[in-house]
Amino acid sequence: MSKPVKNMIIRDYQSRFENIEAAVLVEIRGMSAIEDTGFRADLRGGGARVTVVRNGLAKRAFTGTALEALCPGLSGPTAVVYGKQSVVSIARQLVKAAKKNEKLGLKGACIDGEWFAGAAGVKRLSEFPTREEAQSKLITLILSPARNVMGAVKGPGGCVLGIVKEIQTRLERGEVIAKVG
Repeated sequence: MSKPVKNMIIRDYQSRFENIEAAVLVEIRGMSAIEDTGFRADLRGGGARVTVVRNGLAKRAFTGTALEALCPGLSGPTAVVYGKQSVVSIARQLVKAAKKNEKLGLKGACIDGEWFAGAAGVKRLSEFPTREEAQSKLITLILSPARNVMGAVKGPGGCVLGIVKEIQTRLERGEVIAKVG
């Protein structure tokens, strides 16, 4: 392959992965065309894309970017799975797809510059909470003390209200309220 063609491919990779900060590497060798098309369609339905890359050119394109952590996994037939959604969601989709199709190889993933090697790394990443899940857990933790305080404040007040209501009901029926000693 000539140098101008290589440079053109590198520029294409750089523009394609420009705003991507995390991705998963897979090996799709041995899949039939029908399996590959179905696999890609399932991922596309979840908002993910698959790009088969040339390893050496991808390493050059990823150098100095957030995807540089993927370089250890760029060997052999490699496809990069990425999307606008969380890489954790993509990893979950891929782990589920790998259970259905044994020909799908999980090579690794990166997020925030950290490399998760092999199928075990991708599985571990899939168990992380997504950004939205982490935010909801954080909000719950932040609101929890206030919720407890409100419960403590309302609890005794509820008891007093119940007593007042019982006194009112007895007085309306004409009963005498006696002092409890």
